[in-house]
Amino acid sequence: MSSVSPNSKRISKRFVELRAAGELGIIAYITAGDPTFAATLKYVLALAEAGTDVIELGVPFSDPLADGPTIQRASERALKAGATLGGVLDLVRGIRQSSQVPLVLFSYYNPILQMGLEKFAAAAASAGADGVLATDLTPEESEDYRRILAAHHLDTIFLGAPTSTDERLAKIAGCSSGFLYLISRTGVTGAKDVLPDDLPALLRRARSVTQLPIAVGFGISLPGHVSVLGGLADAAVVGSALVSEIEKAPSVEAAAKTLGERIRALKEAARHGLSRREAPIHRGGVAT
Repeated sequence: MSSVSPNSKRISKRFVELRAAGELGIIAYITAGDPTFAATLKYVLALAEAGTDVIELGVPFSDPLADGPTIQRASERALKAGATLGGVLDLVRGIRQSSQVPLVLFSYYNPILQMGLEKFAAAAASAGADGVLATDLTPEESEDYRRILAAHHLDTIFLGAPTSTDERLAKIAGCSSGFLYLISRTGVTGAKDVLPDDLPALLRRARSVTQLPIAVGFGISLPGHVSVLGGLADAAVVGSALVSEIEKAPSVEAAAKTLGERIRALKEAARHGLSRREAPIHRGGVAT
């Protein structure tokens, strides 16, 4: 029996609060266990204190096909330090002793399947996770996964892409709860200086098929990106830029401080973001 009440949907509640405030949400991704779980706990608490709206905890995996070099290296460091899915769930339990920030487990499907769907869902819910994003699980293969996770009141978040047709976006959105995660561009994760020219069109297409909040990720790294997205999306996902700060920081304490500073700058841009009319995405990228 799950310990999480169906009425305690932290993700949905946060998006309701953001919408009421007219504010873009900031979703932060970091790789759990990089360089240690104790360090990740400090990073999560620093991110939450800085105002992060949702935190995605990456489950380290040996073959992270969707990730660019920065997150691949983070996975390698975490795996070498002994990180496992079970360890990530213990980390979630530890986070819940200090914070109620919404938590999404961001994983490839293999570790979940290896643990067993029922065992995983029960453990994730009991630990205090709010949702799961299995990056390489397609809607067509997700029926058991969605049914079991829903029984434990866990949101199932799926990815939509620029290459997705309207029909495909509708199917992806129909399988999603909590929010729909839109990939801003084709390719792997990684911080970029500019956002794609066709991103507004992709967001309009997604809006036409779902009432779910829409988060945009892959390549989001700068306050200018956030300012632009404020008139278009419900949240911006920042990952590689944060993982890079962890990689180059001289200490865990320094990394935690820098992560907090990055989020505060992004939240400031989100609160004072440009309106849809004032925020063109022009050829050549974002006016920052």
